[in-house]
Amino acid sequence: MSALFDGYAAPDAAERASILIVDDLPEKLLVFETILADLDQHLVIARSGSEALREVLRQQFAVILMDVNMPGIDGLETARLIRGYRRSAHTPIIFVTAYADELQTAQGYSLGAVDYILSPVIPDVLRSKVRVFVDLFLMQQRLRQQALERIAIARAEAAQRAAEEGTRRSIFLAQAGRELADSLDADVAMRKLLALLVPRFAPRALLWLRDAGHGHERVLRCDAPSAQEVPLFAEGREQMLSEVLYNATRNALEPVVPTSGPASADEASPRALLHRETASGAVLPLVAGERLLGGLLLAEPHQPPDWPTLEELAGRAAIAFENARLYGALQAEIVERRQAEAELLEASRRKDEFLAMLSHELRNPLAPIRNAVEVMRSLADGRDPRLDQAVALTDRQVKHLTRLVDELLDVARISQGKIVLKTETLDLRDIVRQGVEPVQSLLDAQHQHLRIDLPPQPARVRGDAARLIQVVTNLAHNASKYTDAGGRIELALTGGPDGFELVVRDNGRGISSSLLPHVFDLFEQGPRGLDRNQGGLGVGLTLVQRLVQLHHGSVEARSDGPGRGSEFLVRLPAAKAVEVAEPQEPREPHLQASVPAHAAAPARANDRCRVLVVDDNRDAADSMAVFLELAGFETVVALDGPRALEQAAAQPPQVVLLDIGLPGLDGYEVARRLRTVPGAAQCLLIALTGYGQQDDRRRAHEAGFDVHLVKPADPDAVVELIQEWRHREISARHPETAAR
Repeated sequence: MSALFDGYAAPDAAERASILIVDDLPEKLLVFETILADLDQHLVIARSGSEALREVLRQQFAVILMDVNMPGIDGLETARLIRGYRRSAHTPIIFVTAYADELQTAQGYSLGAVDYILSPVIPDVLRSKVRVFVDLFLMQQRLRQQALERIAIARAEAAQRAAEEGTRRSIFLAQAGRELADSLDADVAMRKLLALLVPRFAPRALLWLRDAGHGHERVLRCDAPSAQEVPLFAEGREQMLSEVLYNATRNALEPVVPTSGPASADEASPRALLHRETASGAVLPLVAGERLLGGLLLAEPHQPPDWPTLEELAGRAAIAFENARLYGALQAEIVERRQAEAELLEASRRKDEFLAMLSHELRNPLAPIRNAVEVMRSLADGRDPRLDQAVALTDRQVKHLTRLVDELLDVARISQGKIVLKTETLDLRDIVRQGVEPVQSLLDAQHQHLRIDLPPQPARVRGDAARLIQVVTNLAHNASKYTDAGGRIELALTGGPDGFELVVRDNGRGISSSLLPHVFDLFEQGPRGLDRNQGGLGVGLTLVQRLVQLHHGSVEARSDGPGRGSEFLVRLPAAKAVEVAEPQEPREPHLQASVPAHAAAPARANDRCRVLVVDDNRDAADSMAVFLELAGFETVVALDGPRALEQAAAQPPQVVLLDIGLPGLDGYEVARRLRTVPGAAQCLLIALTGYGQQDDRRRAHEAGFDVHLVKPADPDAVVELIQEWRHREISARHPETAAR
């Protein structure tokens, strides 16, 4: 029997089988244990059939040695019960008995016994027979373990292949998604999609796209390359395959209706048509949401088709094509809007040109008409009251027409940026008094009551006197025009060191809530009757707003509604506020702070003040230098930082006007170096810059500047600043002169 195990390895010492010994006699159990101890296996002792059954339920045995004659349940009955358990149905059983006739032996073999051993037993025989079954059991265990390991390895390899395939699919889909999303051009995306499909999935593919960004359907065919290294593309709507593709995908969003029997949930949904196989190949529709974009046809695809990858690729392609379509629509809309904006700008430009031309053309005949009125007035000289009345009427209408023409011309000039303000320091109280004078005759004719409330102290502003008077006149005229006879009109001026507020208030017809946001729009007027007794073109308030804005102010209209009067508030910055630096008004010259006391040059009172002007713009530097020379200063011009330092070292200046934005060596660095130049370290250093934010002022202060001015600086303000510093410096050095 040992020949049966040739070629098999001996049992590993770590492997041990369990052997069940069943006998009711302790001395026999001791003999069995002694004989089988050499096998080095796990011996389990049972002293009855019941104990043997319990042990069989607990574990699996390589062989069972069982005494036939036992009290209670004998060996044969115990063997029958053991064979009833599934796990021990094939466990070898060796009966040990002192006597065995043929009937008992036949019964034992029928119950699954493999051998009979008569006692007294021969140790070598017992050991040999038990060893055979132990080796056989251990071999089966090893084979079972090897089978389980092979199954586990096969499963692991299958899982690894699946994971690798999933990884390859994910990498491919990620790369495909990037390539499809790189371009918003539908034509480029179509070619990229076909290049991804051919020849990876099929030797030929067709792509049908309903809207490829050209306003028509399109079918593009791609064949696998032969000698060339790139796929071949061709338009192919006329070919049979393209018709198959179109017919197979055009109704992709319609539910599938089965030919017979009830429709399942999958068959009745659009997803049932995500892919299908036809006689021409595999077809996939391109669907974005509920919109069919087109379809894919793979001719003679590799079998079997990788449907999960193809479906995912089709979904990403559909998103790319939908994005391309939306982008194309957006681009078209942007082009249309730009064209519309250009047309609006052109219409606005033509309107401004027309207003300017109309105003100029209307002014030409006004002069002779006005002259003729004066001639008629001198000739009439009270001879005929009717003639005097006609002359006065004509004179009033000519003045009215002149005012309308002037308003049209001013609006056109402001729109074209042709108005230049002649700014000076003004008292806003005088502006209000002079602005009301042209309207006084209209107020008297309407028997309207005018109340003017002005502050006792001067209201200093920087502005163009003529234009500010025009603002007051237009507001007063507007209030009178929309106030009934006998009504009240009030002009109130209030304010402080930062700015002033002029309020023009009336108890007239008021402004509706729908019109209030548009009262400053050009040609905008409230509803009027057919008599149009208010007159005007709707440009007066527009002119007011634009003139106030040119003075860095604001105007606001208020009203509680029709019949409840109206109120116009004009806000203008005070003269000091215009000169003091404010980040929100970078166009005006602003001072960061008053001139510091330490900025004093060692000079006598009768010395001319030397000013170094540093600016890389020659026109700006020269014009500022000329203006300062006319004001009595001695000036030197430098167009860059190194030249400025050379000039300062050669002839130390008392004042330096230094541009920040110099090429190469900027103004901050020039300022730092000037503070180290002997004779110029204590000069008045004024920064000229187009930047007026708080951080810019901080940087200027850290660089050593005394004063920060925002371009374009007012030359008058610069002169006043230098004169103030000179006066302070002279007073400090010659107090007796200052006292006189």
